[in-house]
Formats: sequence, structure tokens, C-alpha cells
Amino acid sequence: MELYTEKIRKNYNTFTKRQKVIAKYIIDFPKEVALQTAKQSGKSCGVSETTVIRLCYLLGYSGYSELQKEIQTNLLEDTNYKNPIENFRKMSSSLKDTNLIQYVIEQDNAYIKATLEDIDINQFQKAVEKLIETENRIVLGFRPSYGPANWFMFALNIVIGNTTLYRGEIEDANYLLSSVDENTAVVAITFPRYIQETFSFVKAAKKKGAFIIAITDDQLSPIGQYADILFKVIAPTPIPLKGITPTFSLLNLLVTSIAASENPKVQNHLASYDQNSTEYYPFTKTEKMDEELRSEANEY
Repeated sequence: MELYTEKIRKNYNTFTKRQKVIAKYIIDFPKEVALQTAKQSGKSCGVSETTVIRLCYLLGYSGYSELQKEIQTNLLEDTNYKNPIENFRKMSSSLKDTNLIQYVIEQDNAYIKATLEDIDINQFQKAVEKLIETENRIVLGFRPSYGPANWFMFALNIVIGNTTLYRGEIEDANYLLSSVDENTAVVAITFPRYIQETFSFVKAAKKKGAFIIAITDDQLSPIGQYADILFKVIAPTPIPLKGITPTFSLLNLLVTSIAASENPKVQNHLASYDQNSTEYYPFTKTEKMDEELRSEANEY
């Protein structure tokens, strides 16, 4: 069953301005909504009770009570529901009196933990399955997102193959899109300030039937309207700097999960990749180097 967060994300751009306000409030403050009446929730974000109830209808609920019950159940089941970032801020308010290395370690750990704990396991498993099952994979990310996108493309080619990095203006987008169909998975990485070309390419790929996986900073990020699955990177602004560690951790989790799959497609590709590496790209062995050095020394 689709969670209220997914329903809001997928329909967000169809809402009126006031409905968007209450929708974002529900996403950002689920604990408050779980305890408030419709009137109180509306008052908290400056909209009417009628607006709140109409949004519930638009999301497919019989009323506010049904939405509230789902939120309450979700919070009760999530035993890890907490804000490690806020706890971290309280623990360390400044760098003046603390060890810089320790500070960065604890900060990165907090953001990685928050990001990975936020993952919906069913959505994650679906993303892994799609990345394995599809025949073609396209990864894109511009400016600060280019580094993670480039690494992810490289790693996917090791574990599953047939992965292309879309590099924007230097690529022939029309040619790349001509091969996109229902058997294509597109992974788009985008953070503020969002690049329009990301959305243009993803929108075109979506029209052709591609499965879209988005990695971004917010459930209501502009990329959300195109995404079949969205993963949120949790870190303070500026995300391109503070969020780089959890972003790579999330990508690494996807790659590791694919590599650990027992799917014959993955296992056969890994075996073939390893064989090709041995045959065509032989690496220098330490033992061989030692023997050659000893031989040269004896000649003198």
C-alpha cells in the first residue's frame, strides 16, 4: 500500500497553493498532525479546515481521520523515528572547543545514519530489482551531482553493466533518448540549485516509459513529480558539501545490494568482468616485480 508521503509527492504539483502548504506541513511535521485535529493542523500552517479535508479527499482518503490514523500507525511502527541531526547540533554547537577530525566523523556518521534510516525498505528493494532487471541504465547529475553520478555509473558497470552517464551538452541527448523504453532505468541525482536540464531529460525519458529513480534533498523536490522512487539525502545546507558523504553511502548501498544479489544476471556479469580484467588488463604483481628487480641486481 502506498504511504501518504508517496501520495503527496506524486500529486504535489496538482495541488493548489494552499493545498501545497498543508501537504508540506504533513510531510515535515507528522508527529504534530498525528495529534492535532484538522482544524488545528490548518491553523498551524495558515489554511482552513476545509482545505485540509479537501486535500485528504484528493489523496484518496475518506477524510482527515483516515489520513491521521495512517500517520499514527507509521510513527508507531518506526521505532527509529528521531532527528539525529538535531541531536548532533545540540551535542556540538561549535568547532572552537572540539577536535576537528572527531567533529567531522560524528557529523558524517549522523547524516549517513539519518539518510539510511529514512529509506523505505520496500521501495529500496524495488529500486534494486529494477536496476538488475532492466537492460539499460542511465545515470545523470550535473555540477555538484556530477561526481556521485560518475562514480555510480562506473560502479554499476562493474556489478551489472550496460550503464551510461549522461553528461549534458557534450552528449547527443536525442540519440541517447532514442534507446530509452520500458526496459530502461534512469537514476537522477539533483540538489539545490536544481539544474533544468536534469528535469528536461528525465521528463523525456519518463514519457518513453523509463523507470525513474531520484536521489535528492527533499520529498517535494521538483524531481519528485517524475520519480517512480525517490530517496532523500538528509543533511544541512549546503547539501552539495554537507550531503556528499550520505549521498555516496546511499549509492554504495545500492551497488552493494546489487552485487550481493543471487540473480544469475549479476553473477554472470561479475564473473565475466573479472575474467576480462585478468585477460585484457593485467595488473602488475608484486612477486613478479620483486623477481625482476632481483634479476637486475644480480646482473650488476
